[in-house]
Amino acid sequence: MTQPPLPAPVRFSDEEVDRYARQLVLSEIGGPGQQALKRARVLIVGMGGVGAPAALYLAAAGVGTLGLIDHDAVALSNLQRQIIFTTADAERPKVEAGAEHLAALNPHVAIEAFAERLTPDNARNIVERFDVVLDGTDDFDTRFAVNAACVATGTPLVSGALGRWNGQVGVFTGKPCYQCLVPETPPDAETCARVGVVGALAGVIGAMAALEAIKLITGAGQPLAGRLMLYDGLAGTSRVAKIAADPSCPVCGG
Repeated sequence: MTQPPLPAPVRFSDEEVDRYARQLVLSEIGGPGQQALKRARVLIVGMGGVGAPAALYLAAAGVGTLGLIDHDAVALSNLQRQIIFTTADAERPKVEAGAEHLAALNPHVAIEAFAERLTPDNARNIVERFDVVLDGTDDFDTRFAVNAACVATGTPLVSGALGRWNGQVGVFTGKPCYQCLVPETPPDAETCARVGVVGALAGVIGAMAALEAIKLITGAGQPLAGRLMLYDGLAGTSRVAKIAADPSCPVCGG
């Protein structure tokens, strides 16, 4: 049987070798993993509390292309947790300001910005251009659209959410999918604007989501596929729960 061709090797400049030195010495990443990161294309849906710190860590890690999709502009109330932005960015489109700061952090990362809302109409066309999707939105219609597009295209989905002092991160690679976990919009759905959130929690969950994306790309460790990590910031505890596939799920069919 014919084997699929190996990916073309990626060359690093001396500056890049120095930049990624602390990852290159990791046996789980090394040269092959760092090359995989540089070849990778990751879409970040929502440059909010989860997406903002996740974008910083993925850019710093050397992901070759980051897609940013968000229709919103920076507000002063964002700055307490969306640490990619500064006071001077107020009222600027989030993807524009985010792309500028990520380029300053790591000029070797290509940025593709989508200043629009992700919807069922455009989700698949955008998602299919990327290798991994990281969703940090707090809008369930968007989450369902992202999930459906990921299932349809076979794209791994890293999902992060937070509110008040609690957060969660899960990875979905087919069955179960996100809609097996959340079949429909909860009647008491909460947003950070309604219930509040401590800013540092966004950093914790965003970093966890970025770590899961890095594991998926490099093949390091065991991603949270089919599992959900639940973090309680007040108690300083976490637990991991298995996600059951829903046989009646309208998206993946369980």
